[in-house]
Amino acid sequence: MREAAFVKQNKNKWLRFESVLDNTAQISPKELSDLYIEVTDHLSYAQTFYPQSQTLAYLNTIASKAHHKIYKTKKEKRNRLLSFWLKEFPTEFYHYQKELLIAFLIAALFTAIGAYSAATEGAFVRSILGDTYVNMTLENIANGDPMAVYKQMGEADMFLGITINNIRVALLCFVFGVLFGIGTLFILMQNFIMLGSFQYFFYEKGLLWESARTIWIHGVIEISVIIIAGAAGLVIGKSILFPKTYTRLTSFVRGTKVGLKIVISTIPFFIIAGFLEGFVTRHTEMPDWLAIFIITASVILICYYYIFYPIRLHKTTYQ
Repeated sequence: MREAAFVKQNKNKWLRFESVLDNTAQISPKELSDLYIEVTDHLSYAQTFYPQSQTLAYLNTIASKAHHKIYKTKKEKRNRLLSFWLKEFPTEFYHYQKELLIAFLIAALFTAIGAYSAATEGAFVRSILGDTYVNMTLENIANGDPMAVYKQMGEADMFLGITINNIRVALLCFVFGVLFGIGTLFILMQNFIMLGSFQYFFYEKGLLWESARTIWIHGVIEISVIIIAGAAGLVIGKSILFPKTYTRLTSFVRGTKVGLKIVISTIPFFIIAGFLEGFVTRHTEMPDWLAIFIITASVILICYYYIFYPIRLHKTTYQ
């Protein structure tokens, strides 16, 4: 349909809807509801067939005005935050499992590259981890306490420092998504090549199990939520590259809102990871069964909340 014909066919409905929004006309709630649905449908149609047009701008204006009028006086429930983490976010995150899988595969690839590079190039570990860290760890190994690095700071200082740093990394993964997702890939590359070379370093020294049972006490949650933040960055990149029926700006705004929700969802998990690293990981004398229990519980928590729980909520809602 030509734009002029589309406008002529629906103009009276739009003007009537706008007059109600401006309080210059009164209609029944049912008619108002029907008009609102029609206007939003027309907006979607205009986004598809008349992008960058005055018609699209006009419909977007009155639809936004209606949305604001409906929700500006709406009171938030007292349990709004709890509702966000228990229902709102998991329900929405169901639609972004593909981005989560891609972020996971990218992380696994860069981890493998890091381990392979460390195995084939002797100086690679030092170039990634730095001479200071490598020399300190070699000294700790010689002293019979390879994981002594986790005992050097006070519990509270380490908890705060690690938590803030991890949130910073997550925000970088998210924000750098505006570079068409390439920035997010770069942050993931930095972190997971380091992880691969780090783990190979201990494997080479015959300390793979000793390092894994200690590091992954906090590392399961810490690494997992960095991957999840990477998924948030990929959501933004995808919204820019593939806007579908939306204008590129509208798609970007929607993608940014979704990505921000994903990052916000990770904050409690970063706090848990920071607590584990600051207060629990340092106890390298703990029995293997306890370390395995914490690691297993962490894996179950992350997988349930970000994979199985969203799927269950989706099935419950749309059955």
